[in-house]
Amino acid sequence: MDFGIKENIIAIITTDRSMVSTTTVPVFYAKTEEQKERLALLVSKITMGMVHDLENGAYVIVRH
Repeated sequence: MDFGIKENIIAIITTDRSMVSTTTVPVFYAKTEEQKERLALLVSKITMGMVHDLENGAYVIVRH
């Protein structure tokens, strides 16, 4: 049997400074849309996660 947490939110990336996480998920703030996309790509590569666009100005990195 294989135990452990496999599916979880790793990070949130946004340009909206009013978006604040009240949980333990780290929030990364980008200055531009281009920086937001690049940051999402790099964090997803490092953590082996998938980028999901919430279409509200935020990306969520999730490990499936």
